Amino acid sequence: MLVTTRSRAAKLGAFVAGAALLLSACGGGGGGNSAVQTGQAFADCDKNPNTCNAAQADQLQQGGDVTYAIEKNVPNWNVISAEGNVFETGEVTKGLLPYTFYATPDLKPVLNKDFVESAEVTSTSPQTVVYKLNPKAVWSDGTPFSADDFIYNYKVQNGKDCPDCAAASTAGYDQVKSVTGSDNGKTVTVVFDKPFTDWKLLWSSGGAMYPAHLAKQHGDTNTPAGLASSFKWFGTTVPTWSGGPWKISKFVNNQSVTEVPNDKYWGAKPKLNSVIFRVITDATQEPTALQNNEVQVIYPQPQVDLINQVKNMPNISSFIGLGLTWEHFDFNLKNPALAQKPLRQALFTAVNRKDMIAKTVGQFTNKVEPLNNHNFVPQQTGYKDTVSATGQGSGDIEKAKKILTDAGYKLANNQLSDPSGKPVPELRIRYTVGNQIRQNECELFAQTAAQLGVKVKVQSTDDLGQTTTSGDYDVIVFAWVASPFPFGGAIQNWGTGQGNNYGKYSSPQVDSLMAQANAETDQTKAADLLNQADQIMSEDAYVLPLYQKPTFIASSDKIANIRNNSTLDGPVYNMAEWGIRK
Repeated sequence: MLVTTRSRAAKLGAFVAGAALLLSACGGGGGGNSAVQTGQAFADCDKNPNTCNAAQADQLQQGGDVTYAIEKNVPNWNVISAEGNVFETGEVTKGLLPYTFYATPDLKPVLNKDFVESAEVTSTSPQTVVYKLNPKAVWSDGTPFSADDFIYNYKVQNGKDCPDCAAASTAGYDQVKSVTGSDNGKTVTVVFDKPFTDWKLLWSSGGAMYPAHLAKQHGDTNTPAGLASSFKWFGTTVPTWSGGPWKISKFVNNQSVTEVPNDKYWGAKPKLNSVIFRVITDATQEPTALQNNEVQVIYPQPQVDLINQVKNMPNISSFIGLGLTWEHFDFNLKNPALAQKPLRQALFTAVNRKDMIAKTVGQFTNKVEPLNNHNFVPQQTGYKDTVSATGQGSGDIEKAKKILTDAGYKLANNQLSDPSGKPVPELRIRYTVGNQIRQNECELFAQTAAQLGVKVKVQSTDDLGQTTTSGDYDVIVFAWVASPFPFGGAIQNWGTGQGNNYGKYSSPQVDSLMAQANAETDQTKAADLLNQADQIMSEDAYVLPLYQKPTFIASSDKIANIRNNSTLDGPVYNMAEWGIRK
């Protein structure tokens, strides 16, 4: 999963950080959102999310440039690392990195045949997956794409071969027994120690592949130290190489990333001359940039004023959708005060999610409801309400106070003291700079906490990935941008010691249930096991799901084949198909 400002990170969220960037189960499509749209280009996107705003190649100009606004700089280029696992990094690298599966706007996984001609489970005992690689696939220096690339990216993410590689996730990779190549490296055979429910997650767009032959130039890929050295190099070095339809021609720190077609690419060539990712960290400036044609596409965190500004712009279409991106409050359990469950439960119980939605995203769409699961969204098979019964998110101040008094806390003179008589210290809640909705959410949290005698300072961050990975917060609000694979994603986000588990939650029972779900080939049983883990997590009050985060895209009507994609892949999932209408 990618963290968003991905994530995914991501984490992949980070890229999500998951979610950030990276996470989720193959479930229902993205319909039924009754998404809001203006203009004509996206008029069909609710009914036909994968094909709306389409145009055939002969209807497009040869050439042209598109500037796409992103809300974060790229301080780390390794999207499979915990720090680089940020949604914007995932967007910028999507056209460079090979991957096995990606998510389409209907929230389903699709095989990326430009890189992998087939991927099949050939045995269930032991579970074995065989990938047949596209024989034409090469890196931009002419080196064939091969099993070596699978093996290297497996080693740096399995948690064993490279202990010092801070991978965004080891989920699934840590269940693999072997990765071997044959047929001159064009066949990859993966054998699992135990079954992995979401095997399609491995080497997918949420954790795409870095070139093994370049890794070898920056460390011995047969040693832990050498792997860590190369892993770090990919994070600190702007890619001059590519394994996709695009390559980076220019990077101006804190300003822009320019990508041009990769002349070594074997698939359909992009029609555009370039796509420029322009960094605009203040989302309020994006509508002006769009209106002035300084950018032609924006995909910001939706804000009331921002959406209203875009609505009446001539020759601009916009669309609001719901998908695998979800907003949440997280506690940092390394804070001694927050290590105490009653305080966490009370603070989350005091939060009024319905009121928070009404005062933020509810001002521009009436379709958003409180989200009551940490791993599934309502459009997915397996979604179950695990939160409501706990009372968290209800805004019940009296219940919150009772949780505290029952646990021995005392409130006097607007100051809460713990059972030992020690005042609960001031907490810092953090959000991404320039995001007004998240600032409002933090302020509402602080106002609520004050009613319990807990002081909360609201503070922004301009580097979400660094803030989460370093644990430089007490409470934080961000969104996971998930893939359609919930089981491996759950381990990545909530498992003890996992890269996206920034707040250091640990529950042996949750770990066990997630591991069982992750190794269960029956999807119904897997979902039930994951929901059992989800119920425990809800009671433990580590993360409070807020709502499915609306995504908002606005684009010039001249650009064809661009559309919303409320997953970690984002609108850039098909960037090679974009073009300017004739």
